[in-house]
Amino acid sequence: DGGIENAAFETPSPSLGRQRPASPAGTGVGVPSETDTEADEGLCGWGRCTPKVLQLCNNPEGYLAAYSLLAIFQGIVVNGLVNISISTIEKRYEFNSFLTGVISSSYDIAFCMLSLFVSFFGERGHKPRWLAFSAFMLGLGSLIFSLPHFSSGKYECGDKLEETCQDPGTASANTTCNPRTTSSHDNSLYIFMLGQLLLGVGGTPLYTLGTAFIDDSVPKHKSSLYIGIGYAMSLLGPAIGYILGGQLLKIYIDVDSKVNQDDPCWLGAWWIGFLACFFAVWLLIIPFSMFPKHLPGTAKIQAEKVSETHDDGSETLVQTKNIGKNFKDFPVALLILLRNPVLMSLIIASSSEALVATGFATFLPKFIENQFGKTSSFSATLGGLVLVPAAALGQVISGLLVSKCRMDCKSIIKFMIITCSVALLLNTVFLFAKCRTEPFAGVSETYNGTGTLGNLTAPCNANCSCLRSMYYPVCGRDEVQYFSPCFAGCTSYLVKDMKKTYHNCSCIGMPKREDGSEDFLYEAVAGKCATQCKFLPLFLAFFFFAVVFTFMAVTPTTVAILRCVPDKQRSFALGVQLVFLRLLGTIPGPILFGVAIDNSCTLWDIDECQTKGACWVYDNERMAYLLMGISAACKIITIVFVVMAVYFYKPPVLHKSVSQQESEVASAIHT
Repeated sequence: DGGIENAAFETPSPSLGRQRPASPAGTGVGVPSETDTEADEGLCGWGRCTPKVLQLCNNPEGYLAAYSLLAIFQGIVVNGLVNISISTIEKRYEFNSFLTGVISSSYDIAFCMLSLFVSFFGERGHKPRWLAFSAFMLGLGSLIFSLPHFSSGKYECGDKLEETCQDPGTASANTTCNPRTTSSHDNSLYIFMLGQLLLGVGGTPLYTLGTAFIDDSVPKHKSSLYIGIGYAMSLLGPAIGYILGGQLLKIYIDVDSKVNQDDPCWLGAWWIGFLACFFAVWLLIIPFSMFPKHLPGTAKIQAEKVSETHDDGSETLVQTKNIGKNFKDFPVALLILLRNPVLMSLIIASSSEALVATGFATFLPKFIENQFGKTSSFSATLGGLVLVPAAALGQVISGLLVSKCRMDCKSIIKFMIITCSVALLLNTVFLFAKCRTEPFAGVSETYNGTGTLGNLTAPCNANCSCLRSMYYPVCGRDEVQYFSPCFAGCTSYLVKDMKKTYHNCSCIGMPKREDGSEDFLYEAVAGKCATQCKFLPLFLAFFFFAVVFTFMAVTPTTVAILRCVPDKQRSFALGVQLVFLRLLGTIPGPILFGVAIDNSCTLWDIDECQTKGACWVYDNERMAYLLMGISAACKIITIVFVVMAVYFYKPPVLHKSVSQQESEVASAIHT
């Protein structure tokens, strides 16, 4: 009492878990020794340049700040700018939702291919330098992703042909098939995929080695809080990306052109944000290159940590010499993790959740835009304001609960069952907050009783020779939407205050309002008809809390995985989780959601070459039912496998320290 603490004379402290046996000298078996770790606890700086001011950052808080900044920018690009640009990219390059889903999944394909090797070999490497490499690749990927804008030329829409009803001889000019356009769009698809692949390469070390470095550097009871903060910062990035990207979509795609935002041909400048992030992310290479291999105090912290799962393969690791240092150890280490039933149950459960989360992150702005009739920029901003704060709030709340309540592994898994069950109930919002498709002539209703459904041509526009390849929607005074002024039978138009109105329209009926409260000075106006659906606030409220409870399981899952595996395999376990997360979740998620959305399409864009492009009109009710069905099925799978994790969990065998054993022997002798 009151003496000076000296680690060399400290007695072994009692632990809740099994104490790992010490490695025989010179064999390298088991966990790296405390002496080896202490040798790598250097100063902040570059070589011999170690200014004192940099040592203020040589601690877990300093690393967490740098990690958070990189996670923020990674979130801005990958989960923010990419997601809100999907709808604009579809229209600009004539992609369907399946192709944009493939673009979105390309990030996870690269992540999946590399995460096992990066986490396995990077475990004993210099983790902060791996994150410097991560920053380099994230910046390069952002630059590549923006290149199609500069290689595809100016966007042309509306002005290339006259959109009103014309004589057949006039309307047929310049309507020949141009295969070069299709080829150019195919090249853009490959560039987008390359950019996403590079972003995936950059993101791999961030969420494997970066997260494990946090867990290595802080005490066990603080680990969930620090990881929760790091993950919350990674969700702040998408929030900034959604809001920033939404504002950039208010700038026309070709900044030197003057186009009214109400024009149906309006497309936002999706590419500006990627260029800005390219420069910003590369600046983060500097701080990560100055951290030492281990932060001061890491050796003592690691010596106090033990696994909480009984059957975790520790014995096999002890018997295998130098595991993790050679490629031949890779199959053995992988087999140990694959045979851990608790770990695999948690991995499959988190993969099912990731499928839904990634699908909605990619297509929620598109869902809001089509379901509730909002603009692309407003839908992107609104989607970000709902998704990102809810996800961040869920992760922070769960991190605090796990940390403050000092939950063990089994308590964490039970906590996950509760959050997933509540999220499943809240997903029923799709049943009663859906909107019917607004009337569309030739698609959902006929032309005032003439023509047939599924055919845009009717007797009232048969002599106009309208182009099926030119989508320029107008809303008639009869509150019916038409494919273009030509299909509405309009022969003239006026432009006043940057707004275009159409007149002499043979297909448009009389106004549906009978009270005479509004005197229509036009027969049609450019743009889609305003939706009559009022369920948007209700949908956003329920969906917000569904996201909160969904993401309340993310941080506990990570903490449980880190606790149920041997110390040497923590980074590798995260790598295995992320591989399954990609293979079963984030890769098929956007593709599956894209196929479901395409399946609800009722009107496709068909160009002069008769090639199917983007979808113009969707069946809103069918879309809502399909997305809810996918979400509910994945939630049920998640709950089933979390319950299995509780079933497979075996409490750790408690081992008493030497002092406890001596105390019990002395007590027995005294008795």
